[in-house]
Amino acid sequence: MSATPGFFAPRTVLVGAQMLFVAFGALVLMPLLTGLDPSVALFTAGVGTLLFQCITGFSIPVFLASSFVFIAPISHGVQAWGLPATMGALMVTAVVYVVLAALVRWRGPGFLHVLMPPVVTGPIIMVIGLSLAPTAVNMAMGMDGTGQETLFPYGQALTVSMVSLVTTLLVATLAKGFFRLLPIMVGVLCGYFSALMLGMVDFAVVTERAWLAPPQFVLPTFEWQAIVFMVPVALAPAIEHVGDVLAISNVTGRDYVRKPGLHRTLLGDGVASMGAAMVGGPPNTTYSEVTGAVMLTRVFDPRVMVWAAVFAIVLSFLSRFGGLLQSIPAPVMGGILILMFGSIASVGMNTLIKAKVDLARQRNLVIVATTLVFGIGGMVISGGGFTLQGISLCGVLAVVLNLLLPGRDPVVTDLRQEQAVVDDLIEHTRSKD
Repeated sequence: MSATPGFFAPRTVLVGAQMLFVAFGALVLMPLLTGLDPSVALFTAGVGTLLFQCITGFSIPVFLASSFVFIAPISHGVQAWGLPATMGALMVTAVVYVVLAALVRWRGPGFLHVLMPPVVTGPIIMVIGLSLAPTAVNMAMGMDGTGQETLFPYGQALTVSMVSLVTTLLVATLAKGFFRLLPIMVGVLCGYFSALMLGMVDFAVVTERAWLAPPQFVLPTFEWQAIVFMVPVALAPAIEHVGDVLAISNVTGRDYVRKPGLHRTLLGDGVASMGAAMVGGPPNTTYSEVTGAVMLTRVFDPRVMVWAAVFAIVLSFLSRFGGLLQSIPAPVMGGILILMFGSIASVGMNTLIKAKVDLARQRNLVIVATTLVFGIGGMVISGGGFTLQGISLCGVLAVVLNLLLPGRDPVVTDLRQEQAVVDDLIEHTRSKD
């Protein structure tokens, strides 16, 4: 067995850069949709990831960046109370994470397993991947993520996206040694080159910028109306966080709920989001895109995420280099994201299979089916200024159905069920070596 490469080893640095490539599109898209500064989002993603890694003891290969759960609340908050007050409300919302982390520390993770057994977490993880599928497909066909605006001609976009996808597939499955660790970076480079040949790359976003420019930080203020509006939203990303932690646990074959502990991961996420709100950035969350990249590359070293965070912070000040990344045409990333989001969905499916969830039982079928359709179909529940949709709604729905429907299976709170999944995944990983 080869030794683990050092922190400054070129392979570790390059894989860290690759992880930032994977997260970059969604990282920047969220602030653009809400009117926040993308450079601030880059900075807070990097700092937030470092804070998370420090709190969790540099043990989990995850990258934190802009949470899409907060798109609608932030947009409403900025319009109603302004950006500083919205940031203040988000700071208070992040405190909910800290309180929840304290409860998990006090009671242990067992009560979360009562709330979220595999029949709940499996479809939630699947929705995390499948609900993002339209974004990947729209980008691959030359549109923006929402599909409302055509950015490139269909024929050119499909050519470029398929070059990216096929290159990534070939490198991931056929490459040997070091190059097997770089399928996404190679896919981006080949896709970018093909887009350049077709005249799809616009360098204006690069040349119109200064070489160095600090992010436009915004200090928070506190208004109770904004706080009351924003705080209830905290439950939804907390449930999403649990699903993401279980997803990365299944991918790596390690139980992060037990070590470093769910209370530490929740605390890390909360502190990262609190720090982001202090300077005008969006709340942070563990990125499903990066989890898919970890699954594809099988690089489980958390130090690569430290490098991704360092690159994010540097890029937030190197304005022209950030512009170069933003010049990557949407179809290039769309082709790669098709594979990334599908990988996440397969993790959720594997959770159901390895836990032997019997979908012939009507109770289990109702939970899984309803959760999937709500998430993939885009169900929205709103009223009184509060909106619940997407992954957040699916998490709440699955938990409530599991608690209310009769015939619930006995819950193994000592994680034996989840450990069986981990053991199977470790054995599967070893069989590939």
